[in-house]
Amino acid sequence: MHARLLYVMDPMCSWCWGFSPVAQALVEQAKAAGLPLHLVVGGLRTGSGAALEPNTRRYILEHWQAVHDTTGQAFQFEGALPDGFVYDTEPACRAIVAARSLAPDIAWKLVKEIQHAFYLEGRDVTKASVLAELAEKAGLPRIEFADAFDSAEQHAATASDFSWVQDLGIAGFPTLLAERNGQLALLTNGYQPLEALAPMLSRWLERAASA
Repeated sequence: MHARLLYVMDPMCSWCWGFSPVAQALVEQAKAAGLPLHLVVGGLRTGSGAALEPNTRRYILEHWQAVHDTTGQAFQFEGALPDGFVYDTEPACRAIVAARSLAPDIAWKLVKEIQHAFYLEGRDVTKASVLAELAEKAGLPRIEFADAFDSAEQHAATASDFSWVQDLGIAGFPTLLAERNGQLALLTNGYQPLEALAPMLSRWLERAASA
């Protein structure tokens, strides 16, 4: 039987940051049952190339506040999204895809490094140099990561993830799916607390084990 936990997310998605402790607990629950994690990147905001307008920045920070209020996750609001910042999530997504190709276990560590750097340290995680530093911190050799990150193969693999998410009709993140023999079961589309999701994953694992 082929089974895995699919986490569809974007490392620069604030709700995914809010969901991070829940996701970690669920990943550990799945791993204990022998269910590996597969990350799929969604491409929250890609390709605009334009700096944030003041109104857009205000809207995003209000969104961050709502995530904080709902989930309790900390954010550094002061100095966040400075003038001239281009909110393009493609590089951070491609960093995850590149890490996934090199060491799937480290890809999950890199997600958390990027989220922490962006939301708590106010770092510009759209920059290749910052992403290479974070990848090294997560456990990947910097040169090896940089080569993969810049490669045509990983550009294409990232675009393939985006297309898969769109074709499946997933419109929001985080989305958590359980896959068994090619059949997908939706655990959540959007933030839910652990007490709602852990029993659901447990039931799915029980059914999968008895199938």
